[in-house]
Amino acid sequence: MNDVIETQGQTLTLEQIKALFDGYGTAFYGAEAVTQTQHALQCAHLAEQAGEEPELIVAALLHDLGHLLEASSQTEDMRHQEVAAAALAPVMEPGVIEPIRLHVAAKRYLCAVDAAYHDTLSQASKDTLVLQGGPYDPAAAEVFIMQPYAEAAVRLRRYDDLAKDPEAVTPPLSHYLPMVARLLKA
Repeated sequence: MNDVIETQGQTLTLEQIKALFDGYGTAFYGAEAVTQTQHALQCAHLAEQAGEEPELIVAALLHDLGHLLEASSQTEDMRHQEVAAAALAPVMEPGVIEPIRLHVAAKRYLCAVDAAYHDTLSQASKDTLVLQGGPYDPAAAEVFIMQPYAEAAVRLRRYDDLAKDPEAVTPPLSHYLPMVARLLKA
């Protein structure tokens, strides 16, 4: 595949995305019991099983691409969602980019509107929630959910939360890369 994604003056091909998943993606996903790649594949698989549109399936696959890009550049700015959205913005439509950009905010939203949601989070996700600003207050939650793509981001967030099973079986990355290629802007 010679499809190209450009980010911050750097050209990123689908082969390089694959290389990121095959390389930095083999590291564990924070304090979870799965690797970054396992997490991404599980998230995409959950979205696919739920009958989501290709845009959200690809968003689910690439939602943490910012972590891999940060690892490749040796930076850690704790805003991986913004890094991924910025990297994909030149070549992907908002239906992919915006759920990625909003998936951290969706966790803050869900903690604000669903009292039981926080208890379903892994300890690692609870720990990062603190770093991400904690639950929204009611006014911020209302503002969040009124944004375009907020509901898609909430669905992505729920897949994200479930995609941490070390025993899960998913299709390989090669199953999803053609879907990514089809969604690239001309």
